[in-house]
Amino acid sequence: MKALLLTLSLIVVLFSGSVSMPLALAQYQGGGVNHPGTWYVGEGLKPGDYFEYEICHVDYKECSEFEMQLWIEGTIKVGTEDKWLAQAVVYDGNKIVKGNIELGKIAPEPSGGSSELSVYRGAFKSSVVWLSAYATKNTGSDTSGEKSFSAPSWGKIANIGGEQIIPTALETVSVPAGTYDTVRIQWKTGGLVSKVWVVDDFPFPVKANTWTQVSTGKAPQEYRFELLDYKENVNSNPFTSVVATTQEQVVAGCPQHYDLVDIKRSTKDGKYLIDLRYGPPDPATGCEIEWFIEFKNKFHETEFLNQVQYDIFVVDEKLTFPPLRSLAKEEGRNFLFSESGQVLKSTIVKENPGTAHYVIWIHGLAPQNVIPDNPDFLQIDIPIGGKITLPPGPSLNIPNWIKNSAGWWANDQIEDSDFVLGIQYLINQGIMKIPATTPGSGTGSDEIPSWIKNNAGWWASGQISDNDFVQGIQYLIKNGIMKIG
Repeated sequence: MKALLLTLSLIVVLFSGSVSMPLALAQYQGGGVNHPGTWYVGEGLKPGDYFEYEICHVDYKECSEFEMQLWIEGTIKVGTEDKWLAQAVVYDGNKIVKGNIELGKIAPEPSGGSSELSVYRGAFKSSVVWLSAYATKNTGSDTSGEKSFSAPSWGKIANIGGEQIIPTALETVSVPAGTYDTVRIQWKTGGLVSKVWVVDDFPFPVKANTWTQVSTGKAPQEYRFELLDYKENVNSNPFTSVVATTQEQVVAGCPQHYDLVDIKRSTKDGKYLIDLRYGPPDPATGCEIEWFIEFKNKFHETEFLNQVQYDIFVVDEKLTFPPLRSLAKEEGRNFLFSESGQVLKSTIVKENPGTAHYVIWIHGLAPQNVIPDNPDFLQIDIPIGGKITLPPGPSLNIPNWIKNSAGWWANDQIEDSDFVLGIQYLINQGIMKIPATTPGSGTGSDEIPSWIKNNAGWWASGQISDNDFVQGIQYLIKNGIMKIG
């Protein structure tokens, strides 16, 4: 009789849903949509494909957004494996990072490429191509291979109480790249529904909004992305004229290796503890400061604060508000946000030589959509270096009158093209002596990086030497931005 009652109870549960099911049954949810065919990550990927995505991932700066542009150049052989070779550029705030990425052909997960892109490759792997853990080009495996849109499940998340990954609905979705007929793939994490929208015969999902798995409290964002642009049959590298800011920093003489300054203090009113490291110790105008910030409980130094709404200000000597600079405002935000209380950021120094008054400002602890009201701050005075020191170069004898043209160009009194033609003429006529320089294979356009204009202004005013300025001109020639006969 007890066995019969248990059987009847389960039948009631399955059909009415009014009684809690045992955990083993609760882990399975059925899905499937009325759409023919199958899909896998990388379906239809081919040389000449060009993608632009806006991405954030929890493991990179607390889901701070960056833009990744990806162009499939062709295939390469790595050992015995054929892979896709993609050229990529990342726009991350003020930073531009450029390099290449190797993608697998069975599952297009990044597995190699330029070291500069490693952190962004990780975010791309854990977001845009995350579904390749379930849907790949057919390998004959029970756990991967092409997945049918009508299937009730594509697999289960591998954690305790993990949820099923299921196709659930046909939806028309609009993203900056256009409007697409999609299938919504979803699962439940942290009490919230995570969603990824895929398009049949399209290599990557066009949109996603997902959450991390937590046992208590509000689930933070795990990743989100959307497709900004897509083109086919792009036959030449679209990034030839893109200049990485890391290269700008090197050419400008910014330090690449330095010690960090350690500061561990309570905020002014004692509400919070900030464990901070920054470097270089005396950054120069135009170079970067790296910030490593940990927001901690003042009573328990091993406990990080959560959901920190903060900003980094630059203020005058009297701490007058509004501040001279707000890094949040420069990123188009009302505040910066750290879910975990741990921050890694890079900022460009815009302050003049002397002492700059930086402030780590904490608005309070609250979710992103809640306005906090418990501010406190820590002020840090940082010495800003003036002249950027470059390695010594050969002695050059450039007529002083040439600096007039450089000054006019720096002040926008003459056009970029006029400046380029003038420099080309001086080099070709032997008036400006440039050390041996191999011309690059760029487009030869007159688009000049802004830091070259800064150098020209500094050169015209005597802040940098002839050698410093010539190194900038060499850079233009090497990268094909300036062509000489």
